[in-house]
Amino acid sequence: MNSQQYEKVKSAKGFIAALDQSGGSTPKALSLYGIPKEAYSGDQQMFDLIHAMRTRIITSPAFNGDRVLGAILFEQTMDREIEGRGSADYLWSAKQVVPFLKVDKGLADEANGAQMMKPMPELDALLARAREKGVFGTKMRSVIKRADARGIADVVAQQFEVGAQILAGGLMPIIEPEVDIHAPDKEGAEQLLKAAIREQLDTLGAQQQVMLKLTLPSVTDFYADLVEHPKVLRVVALSGGYSREDANRMLAANHGVIASFSRALTEGLSAQQSDEEFNKVLDTSITGIHQASIT
Repeated sequence: MNSQQYEKVKSAKGFIAALDQSGGSTPKALSLYGIPKEAYSGDQQMFDLIHAMRTRIITSPAFNGDRVLGAILFEQTMDREIEGRGSADYLWSAKQVVPFLKVDKGLADEANGAQMMKPMPELDALLARAREKGVFGTKMRSVIKRADARGIADVVAQQFEVGAQILAGGLMPIIEPEVDIHAPDKEGAEQLLKAAIREQLDTLGAQQQVMLKLTLPSVTDFYADLVEHPKVLRVVALSGGYSREDANRMLAANHGVIASFSRALTEGLSAQQSDEEFNKVLDTSITGIHQASIT
C-alpha cells in the first residue's frame, strides 16, 4: 500500500469524489448531464460518453488534490486512459488524487429489509489488476431498507467478509452499507447498523483498518465513535438522494466525516456548457463540498 496515499486518505482536508456510476446508473447520470437516451445507442456509445464526462471533470483545473483527496472509479474507467495515461495513474501522478475502484457487481434481491451484494467470483483477479494499475482502495455497496436486525447483520457480515478478501489483496476496502434515506425507521436502522459495524471491527487483525461509507445520519455526530475508532481509517458520507445543499448542511454538522458524493458532486454540470462555464460550476460544487467536509 502506497504510504503517501495512506497518509493523504488518513489526514488530508478534503473529500472523495464518487465517479463510479456503472451500467445501471449511467443513463440517469448522462441525462442529468444533458445527454438524453435518444442521443446514443448501445452500451459502447453510452460508456464512451460517460468516460468523456468523467475525463472532463478529472482534467478540469477545479479538480485537484488540494480539495479532492480521492476518487472512486468504475472498472471500465480504470481500464481506460485520461490524456494518454491509465486513469488511476493520471489521478495520482497528475492530480495527487488517490484512486479507488468500485468492485461490487450490484445488489441482490431484497431479503429481511436489505439488499446484499451479488457474488463476486472474479474479485481476486480484479484486485490484482487494480493494484497493478496503482489503485489504493475499493468500494462496495449494500442497501438497508428498514430496521431489521437480521437483514442488517447479514449485510454487515458480508461487507466485512469481502473486506477481509480485499485487505488480503493489498487494498483498502471502503465498506458501504447504505441506509435508504426513505427507510421508515431510519434512525432505528442506524442504531442497529452501528452496533453491527462495531462488532465486526473487533474481528479485524491488530494492524488492519477499513474505511466506512455511510448515509448521513438522522442524529448529528451519531458516528463520532466510529470516526475515532482505531480500526477505521476514515468515515465518508454518501449523499443518498439529498440535494447538494441539504447534503452539505448535514455533512458540516457531522464532525470528522467527509463527503464521498456522486450525484451531488455533478449537480448543475452539463455537456452543453463551455469549458469556462463547466469549470466554474464544478469549482463552486467542489468548494461547497470541501467546506462541509473540513468541519
